[in-house]
Amino acid sequence: MQIGVETSKAVDARRVFVVDEDEITRAALQFMLHDEIETHELGSLDEAYAKGTDWLAPDLLLIGVSILRAGEEAIIADITARYPDIRILIVTGKEDEATAIAAIKAGAHGAIVKPLTLEAVRKKVDTILGRDGAAPLIQLGGL
Repeated sequence: MQIGVETSKAVDARRVFVVDEDEITRAALQFMLHDEIETHELGSLDEAYAKGTDWLAPDLLLIGVSILRAGEEAIIADITARYPDIRILIVTGKEDEATAIAAIKAGAHGAIVKPLTLEAVRKKVDTILGRDGAAPLIQLGGL
């Protein structure tokens, strides 16, 4: 069943990778997004890199904060080196706010804070991809 799906978004040729160690979070995000955009859920960045070849490269990466704890700056740099035009959103809880902020300073484009809701997730994804009628958000240097 498609919940509040706009046809123009459902035929959008862009794709989202949801990369999180937490299977429940991955499944929830995939469920919230799959009606409006091609969405793939993966448990690690290695899986994402293996899947995200030239013909299946992601336009947006939703990455769990737990994956970033090893070093936000290096991980964000590696992602953007592999996918120069990618948008990155950090999926985080309030307790990991410092890690999410460090990732944004390193080049991520924003964060989605738990608890996740259908409306908030879709709105944030649409905004980041410029699908809500506005221009996509652009990361400014020197944060």
